[in-house]
Amino acid sequence: MKIVAFAVLFAVAVAAPQYGDSPRYDSNEIPILRDDRVHEEDGRYNFDFETGNGIVLSQSGSPTGPEGAVVKAGQYSYTAPDGTPVVVKFVADENGYQPESNLLPVAPEFPHPIPQFVLDQIAFAATEEPRRYSYDD
Repeated sequence: MKIVAFAVLFAVAVAAPQYGDSPRYDSNEIPILRDDRVHEEDGRYNFDFETGNGIVLSQSGSPTGPEGAVVKAGQYSYTAPDGTPVVVKFVADENGYQPESNLLPVAPEFPHPIPQFVLDQIAFAATEEPRRYSYDD
């Protein structure tokens, strides 16, 4: 049994990522410029976080949702690889995660024009319905 435990431990140690050799890890460290956190005893919290490469995150929350669920609100920002500034404001509550950003896709407003081929298909389906029931009689 000891040999099996040693073999498993050895396999895990060998499989562990080697940070110095892996191209995924950048050797340049990004400094944390700000890390302010406040946690209240009643469950309320807020934090502000900023890194040297321009990532900023602010969030606050409190257990005011249904059945004590934590309701959160905040925003984060960073610069995309193409240089575009990204800002996302969000709320997370009983309705789920609700992000807002000018970079997120937006569905067209309704009512929007319905293409003619769709209207034709609806009309065809309406004529098929009475025929289907006439065969069953």
